[in-house]
Parts: sequence; C-alpha cells; structure tokens
Amino acid sequence: MTDTIPTRHYVPQDLDCSDWQQIEPVIQQLLDREITTLEEFEQWLTDNSELQAVLGEYASRKNIDFACHTDDKKIEEAYMHFVENIAPKLKPLQDQFHRKYLESPFREQLTDPKFDLLTRDWKMDVDLYRVDNIPLQVEDAKLNKEYDQTIGAMTVEYQGETYTLQQMGRFLQDTDRQVRQDTWELTSNRRVEDRDKIETIFENMLENRMKIASNADCENYREYLWKSWCRFDYTPQHCHDFADAVENAVVPLMKKLHEQRAKQLGLDTLKPWDVSVDPLGREPLQPFDRSDVQRLVDGCKTIFHQISPSLADDYSMLKMGRNLDLDSRKGKRAGGFQASLSESKQPFIFMNAAGLQRDVETMLHEAGHAFHYIWASQNEPLVFLQHAPLEFCEVASMSMELFAEEYLEEFYPDKVDADRARRVHLEGVLSVLPWIATIDQFQHWLYTNPNHTREQRLDAWLKILDRFSTGMVDYTGNEAAKEARWHAQLHLFHVPFYYIEYGIAQLGALQLYNIYLQDPARALQLYRTALSLGGTRPLPELFASAGIRFDFSLETIKPLIDLVEAELDKLPE
Repeated sequence: MTDTIPTRHYVPQDLDCSDWQQIEPVIQQLLDREITTLEEFEQWLTDNSELQAVLGEYASRKNIDFACHTDDKKIEEAYMHFVENIAPKLKPLQDQFHRKYLESPFREQLTDPKFDLLTRDWKMDVDLYRVDNIPLQVEDAKLNKEYDQTIGAMTVEYQGETYTLQQMGRFLQDTDRQVRQDTWELTSNRRVEDRDKIETIFENMLENRMKIASNADCENYREYLWKSWCRFDYTPQHCHDFADAVENAVVPLMKKLHEQRAKQLGLDTLKPWDVSVDPLGREPLQPFDRSDVQRLVDGCKTIFHQISPSLADDYSMLKMGRNLDLDSRKGKRAGGFQASLSESKQPFIFMNAAGLQRDVETMLHEAGHAFHYIWASQNEPLVFLQHAPLEFCEVASMSMELFAEEYLEEFYPDKVDADRARRVHLEGVLSVLPWIATIDQFQHWLYTNPNHTREQRLDAWLKILDRFSTGMVDYTGNEAAKEARWHAQLHLFHVPFYYIEYGIAQLGALQLYNIYLQDPARALQLYRTALSLGGTRPLPELFASAGIRFDFSLETIKPLIDLVEAELDKLPE
C-alpha cells in the first residue's frame, strides 16, 4: 500500500470526476477503441480497470465525506451531485463496457479461470440492466440519504450533556439498574419519535424497489437482488435452512445463557436494559477513553503485531483522517464500515467509537476487511476482480475478531477483565446469529409480500422476532421500542438482503478459529492465502482455500456452537 496515487497510464492525471464533460470522452474513447489482437484486448481491460479505479475512488470518497458529515451542506451537495448527475450517466456506459467484453472474439482466448467469473457476473449484469431503472436507483440513493440524515440527527440530553444514540450505548453497562433503564428508554423513545418518518421512508423504498424488479422482469425484488448480488452458489431455501438451524442449535443455548444471567442478576425476568451489563455487578469494561480514539488505534496495532508482525506492518499504513474516522459525533452516519479507495489501493475505516468493548471488536472487524482489500489489490491488478463475494468478505473480518481473542490484555492488563471481554465477545458471536436470522427472514417476508400494509409488516416483524428470541427479555411497557427495533438496522435500508452474509461468514470464521486454536500459523497462512485471491475464485473455492466448508446447515452449525460453548466454559463467569 502506497501513500500516493499511482501514475495513470490511460486516464488523464487532472481528470475532474465531478465534471461529466471531462469524464464522457475518456469513457467513449475506450468504448470506441478498435481491438484486433488478444494483446489489445488485454490492454483494453487494463485501461478499463484504471478508469473504474479512478471513478470508484472518487465515488467512495464522496460517500465517506457524507457519512462523516451528514450535516455539512457543501459536502452533501458534492455527494448528491455525483449521485444524481454522474452515477446515472455511468450506468448505461458501464453496460456498454460489459457488452463489448462479452461480444469480443478474444474473450474466449483468456485462459485464466478468473475470467470465467468475470464473464458469468457481467452476463448477469447485462441481463438485469434496464435504462428505466437508472432514475429509480437515483431515487433509492436519495431515500438512503434521507434515512441517514434522520438517524444522524438523533441525539438525546442526559445529565446536562448531549449524546448521540451510539454514545448512549455505554450506559447500558452501568451497574445501576435505574441508570440503565433511564438511558435505554431515553434512547428508545428518541427512535420512536421518528417512527412514522422511518416507516414512510421504508415504504417509499419498497415501492421504488418493486418497480426496479418489475422493470427487470423479476417476480419480486428478492429475485432481482439475488441476481444482482450474483448469488450463484445458494438459494433462498438455504437461507431458510440456516434460520431453522439457528432456531434449533443457537436459540436454546442463548436461552440457557439468559437464564444464567437472570439468576446472577437476581431477576425473574430480564428487561432489555439488562442484557449488556456485567451480570456480577462489576463496573463496565472500558478499553479506552471515548475521547482518545488514538488509544484504540494503537492498541489494535499491538494486537496485530502479536498475531503476526506483518499484520501490524500493513495496519501501520492507516492514518487518521486519510484512512480513519473513528469517533462518534453528531451529524455522523450510524454504524461502521470499511471502504476501498480503488486507485490508491488504500482502505478506509469508519466507525462511531464510544469507549466500549464493542468498539475494539469493531476495529478488529473492519481491519480484517482492510487486510482483505490490501492483499487482494496487491495480488490482482484488475479492479473488478479484487473483491470477493460478500459472504467471504465477512469471513475476513469475523476471523480477525476471533484471532485477537487471546491478546485482549492489551486493552485489559488485568486478566479478569480480559477474560470478561473474551466472554462478552463469544456470547456476542452466539447472540448475533439469531439476530441475523431475524433480519434475513424479515427481508424474505418484506420482498415476497410487497403489497403488505404497515400493520401486516408490524405483525410479521413481531412474529419473526419472537421466533428467534429466548422469551427471557420482557418488553412490557416498552412495546413501541420492540416494534421499531428494525429501524436501527441500516442494512434494511441501505443494502437490502445484505445480512445473511454475516451468518454464512460467521460459520466460516468459527471454522478458521477452530483451526487457529490448534495451529495458529496454519490458520494465518490459510487466511492470508484465501484473502489474497480477492474475487478471482467462486465462493465455494474461496472457502476451500481457507480450509473451511461452504455450508450453513445444522450439520455444520451444531459442532461450531458446541465449540463456542466449550470455549465459554473455560472462562470464569
């Protein structure tokens, strides 16, 4: 990874990516280029890749800028200019690129099997492309912006200070139950205040997405997205099988853990503000001061060095501002992500740190994505073959969280606290699986019943939520908060049907973790080898290259849940 943008060979060095008058001729020259030999075809692909990298980095930067400053009008205007005036004009030209590639007589002379994947994916893109969908996709982006601004503006006043909702999360670990209740209700009530607005935004999204699917001759938006995500290796039925396996293998263990928690807290029934606090009444884990995110950065570097010095070397290239925006503040998009800056081949990590153990996990998670991009982009020159399917991208991030388990003393010098952090993380690995099944099953219902009413949606949500719940958490008196829980899950708004990937990947990560516990060096070698392949192999082969199975049935899930339970049993309560 370098600090400077490389010299361009085709795209003008001074190209202004906000000016369509400059962009269009650069694209058109490529589309019009006469290709008479295999070598010329390969050069055409290389030049196309460079152009995609330049435009991709610019688009990524505009998205990052807006995520960091949703309340900055100038930044918003620059972001929306690209969304409304540049991106829509790129789509038909991208379709022409795909068609030129697919129709070339030299395509079949490309011998590397990675081009079979490119052909498969671009054929699907061509089949789905409809010019009528371009304005609808712009509208979807606008609705996403509206959602971001609504969520980003949510703050509450507590004890004379203003907090973002992310920052309020730390109070749920307070040993004073009244503090937990007050802050949970304050946060939840703030979300409920905008309930109608969020519901309306989603309904507008749903209507818009139905039109997109119909235009593409798809039965529903699920079918459209299945094709759009190029999910060739599993079907919706596999997702239902995953949900059944989670219900049968994970929910009973979570119920056992909830019963244990209630007993430790001296409660008959848990309330939603009782599930994050230390059950033995110990003070909240504080890995770093929320005002000192540099401590988070430095601590993770030390952990990476302990796992493997080469990891620390790659991580050291990430700089605050250029590659990192980590603190939580008003006007910032919720959540966390890693973005790829495709021309400079650098990652960018975005999160909302509040001084919690979860922030350490998030940083390790997003760094796993960053390593994936660094290694893949170093290994594969063509930008459109650098990215693995999403199901494997999350193996990269979740595995890194698990590899780091044994080194949490970096943030907790007292082993008692480090063991607490390990327990919190492993219990989180378990608890996220029912939530993944909940969100995924909800999406299947939403998009296969697109003409539902708001009341029917609420009924479906509550039934699905209860299916994957332990029955141990009582929302009496806070029913509205339970009903609106899905509003905070930005994937439902930004990237529909992007959530099952976390479940599939968690199973892959746990398999790698099992290898790591027995032979760390082998696990790390498998990890790096698989990640370096980027998007040059199909999903099952990427899993196999990491020494793990691409399967998410009960047969695979049950032994992995048993592994986590065994690791938890080794830890003190």
